[in-house]
Amino acid sequence: MKRMLNPVVGRWYLDVETDTLFEVVAWEPQGLAVEVQYVDGEVAEFDLEVWSQLALEPAAAPEDWRNPFELDDEDSADPDLPYHPEDWNNPVSTIEPDAMLGVEEY
Repeated sequence: MKRMLNPVVGRWYLDVETDTLFEVVAWEPQGLAVEVQYVDGEVAEFDLEVWSQLALEPAAAPEDWRNPFELDDEDSADPDLPYHPEDWNNPVSTIEPDAMLGVEEY
């Protein structure tokens, strides 16, 4: 007999029949719906009746669950650091001003 696990938002579960790992991202007890997100990013929704029929085990979060989303620590921009464009060959930056500050023409 299967033991029904209550869905907990933020917890990971393993469906032992399909060997798929997913995280509960939303649970609406009033609407009896459980929304999950698989490791590959796909989102699915189960009603509570279907949820109770799943053969689930609690699972640890995958080691690198952000990989399918191609998120990397180096990709995130730090808002406290100044931005330095890679291309300094902008034609506007080569325009020289007609007058220099502090120097007057007579």
